Order: sequence, then structure tokens, then C-alpha cells
Amino acid sequence: MNSSFRVRFAPSPTGPLHIGGVRTALFNYLFAKKHGGAFVLRIEDTDQKRFVDGAEDYITNALNWCNIPFDEGPGKDGDFGPYRQSERKHLYKQYVDLLLENNKAYYAFDTAEALDLERKNHEAKGKTFIYNWHNRSRGRLVNSLVLSKEEVAEKIANGEDYVVRFLAPQDETLELTDRIRGTITIDTNTLDDKVLFKSDGMPTYHLANVVDDYLMKITHVIRGEEWLPSLALHQLLYNAFEWKAPEFAHLPLILKPTGKGKLSKRDGDKLGFPVFPLSWEDPSNASVSKGYKESGYFAEAVVNFLAFLGWNPGTEQELFSLSELVEAFDLKNVNKAGARFDPEKTKWFNHQYMQKTANEDLATAFINATSELSAIDPSYVELVIGHIKERATFPSEFWGLSHYFFKAPETFAEAALKKAWKAHSKELMQELIVVLETADDSTVESLQTTIKEWITKNEIGFGKIMMPLRVALVGALKGAGVFDIIYLIGKNESVKRIQTLIDRH
Repeated sequence: MNSSFRVRFAPSPTGPLHIGGVRTALFNYLFAKKHGGAFVLRIEDTDQKRFVDGAEDYITNALNWCNIPFDEGPGKDGDFGPYRQSERKHLYKQYVDLLLENNKAYYAFDTAEALDLERKNHEAKGKTFIYNWHNRSRGRLVNSLVLSKEEVAEKIANGEDYVVRFLAPQDETLELTDRIRGTITIDTNTLDDKVLFKSDGMPTYHLANVVDDYLMKITHVIRGEEWLPSLALHQLLYNAFEWKAPEFAHLPLILKPTGKGKLSKRDGDKLGFPVFPLSWEDPSNASVSKGYKESGYFAEAVVNFLAFLGWNPGTEQELFSLSELVEAFDLKNVNKAGARFDPEKTKWFNHQYMQKTANEDLATAFINATSELSAIDPSYVELVIGHIKERATFPSEFWGLSHYFFKAPETFAEAALKKAWKAHSKELMQELIVVLETADDSTVESLQTTIKEWITKNEIGFGKIMMPLRVALVGALKGAGVFDIIYLIGKNESVKRIQTLIDRH
């Protein structure tokens, strides 16, 4: 493992992992493996109010199901743990103190009511309140930039609530570099003095994020576009600590199927597709959201379509194994523009992986999920799968596509009968029974040759035989090839089904 390349995926355990988060984890994983580096999972649980029980396990299980497991993280200790921020909170105070000592940060004692009043005063004048160089030293705000050291010490000693804010520089132009978006220029006068630390001893995301990335020797921060507005603050924090910043790459948003706005759970609920990798039961109301796994998607298909949300290989190839994705992945080929989520394309990927999956594996899963098959020879089920999987997108469709291979139809579709069963059909089917009973059924080809030769010799219209025969075998005008069905269920069973149709009509 090349320790010079270290990336991290840093979700908050506030609920299930959205596929946008899985995509971020995947791109980090691909980058790490491409360069022989380490993929780190860090659980950012500093906001204990939003912590959801079970969410951390869900994240780990989702990554494992996608076959993109982390190298270091909770339960896989490396040299840079602990890997939960709640277990690292003893680390952050020394760094915020360092910023305070070097005049890169300051104490602020403003109450929530006072800040709300400031916002309303600004709104009344048609302005937006920003806590920064414009007003931090004017006296209306209560902070250590306007208070004496003694006053600050007294307030802290008296147990007054405070926050530590970053002292954003004034009148500077900040040039930032993003591996995907190029050079970004920021006027520091537009930045607010973000809160870094609270008097309860907990850091905010921004401080913990930067300190942890530094201590864990993260070399590349690959994260979602929603963190792009935080890039300036994070770079300024690295500057303030006099640390070398990692390289940054902000991935494009995953957009709704319409292409307008960020993909949400509501879009999935409305249009009937999953947005989570695994099913999730909300502990607050017991509602269940179905995941890709439970919806019948192959993990490889999910990884493949997620890779194409914002990245392209620069070739026409669309189907990639995980190892091929690792080989092909390059941040240069990640797009800036948002990637539209296409539910039909995700189904296409799943269909492709269905065809690539061994019939034996599909048959085993089919048998395990279908009580009607408990007594059926697995090798027979495997043969059936080979005939129907081309028409399937999900394993859940197997029974609907194959039931007639296992049991005779109990009813016959009225529309199919109306189209296939004519005045002469009964006599023709009786003649067919005689042909079938003496036919060589050792191969599909021998059956097909015998029946076709009989049809041709007697100058019978092909449809006059094949349509009612299909209805007899399947119960409808659909299904696998007629001769394949006869071969698999056997000519005796086929004759019985034809006779049943004759007797009923």
C-alpha cells in the first residue's frame, strides 16, 4: 500500500447512506486503489443531536455490499485512530487554542437572541447579516476583539456560553485549486467568521474536518459539490495552522431524472426507484425505505451505474468490473456539470449483469426465494433460468417468466384463446398429440424437425398450430420458445396440457 496516497469517506451517522454518498465513497475507493493508497472511513458524529442509532452499521454494511470496503476505520484500526470524531474530541481543544494564541480566531459571546436581532435589523434595510470584518469590531457584537482580556476571562470563568470564531482575513484574494474545477478565486471580504468550537467542548464540522484530515495524513479530499462553499474556509484554516493542505476535488451533484435539482428520497418515492443501497427502517416512525439490494439489483450493477454518474472513461465502454473501474478511473474524466440520474439506465445495467451472472447462481437464489421450487431439481431450474433470464431485469421476475415450466396452467387467457383457438383447432391439436407421442424428444432440434415437417407435409398454416400449442403449454401467447418448453417439461406433460385445453374448449 502506497501511504503517500490517503483518501477518506467521512459520512455523518444521521440516517441511511444516500446513493450520492455511495458514489462519493466509490470515487474515493477507486482513486485510492488506482494509486495503491488507503481508503479511510471516518464517522463524523460530532453532532450528537442528529445521531441516529444503527446509521453507522448501515454505512459499513452498505460499503461491504458494494464491495468497496474501507482499509482503515471503526473496527479496522490503523495508525491514525480513533476513527469516530466523538472519540477524538479531546484532540480539538489544543488546536483551537493554537488559533486563539496566534490571533487567527476569537471568542464570541453573542446570544442567539442578539444575533437574531442583528439579522432582522439587516433584513429591514434589505441587507444580509454576515458576522465578519464588517461588523465584528463595531461594538454591537460581543467578542474578544472588543472586550479586554480580563473581561473575556471573567465571562469564561462565570460559565457564559461562547463560541470560537475563525478570524477570516480582510481585503485578500484567495486562489484555490480544485482537481475537477480548476482555479477558483475568492474575495475574502465575502466570507463570514465561521464558528469552529463551542463552549460545550465540541468542535464544529469545519475545525474537526481539517484537524482530522491533517492528523490522518489525508492527501486528497474527494467530496460532494455541496462542500465547495466550505473550501475557502478549509484552505484558510490550513494556512492559519501553517499546514500543507491536501488536494481537493469536488464531485458534481447527482440530479433528479428531470435534470433539475438535486436527487432526493422524494424523487425515488414518487417515481418508484430506490435511493439507498440497502433497505432502511426509520427508527423514529418504523417506515421502511427499500434499497437497491432488496429491489433485486446486483451490487456490481449499482457500482457500475454510480461510476457513470459524473465520470466517463473517455471510451464507448459502459460495462466495467470493479477492477476495470480501478484501472480506468481518473479525476481528469470527472465532469463539473451535474449528472442526471436515469432510472431506466440503472435497470439496463442490472439487465446486463443479469446476463453475465452464472445460471447456477441465479437458480440457487431463485429456489431460495420461491417456495414452489423447494422440491425441484436445481439442475432443472438452472436450465429454465437459461431460457428466461434474457427477458428479466430482476430476479423477482423469474417466477412470472417461468412458472409454466414447473406447473401446468390452471387458466387460459381469454384474449389469447380468442386469437389462437379457431373452429379447426380442436382437430389439429388432437392430430398434434399423435405426432408428439411418437416424436423423438432426445433434443430440441429433433422435436422441432418432427413437428415442422408434419405441418409442412399437411400444408397447415404455421400459426394454426403454434398459437394454440403455446396457449396450451403456457396459458397465454407468451413465454420461451415452444420447442424449448416441450423439451424441458417433456412430451408426456406437453400432451397432457394440450389435452386439457381440448377438453375445456
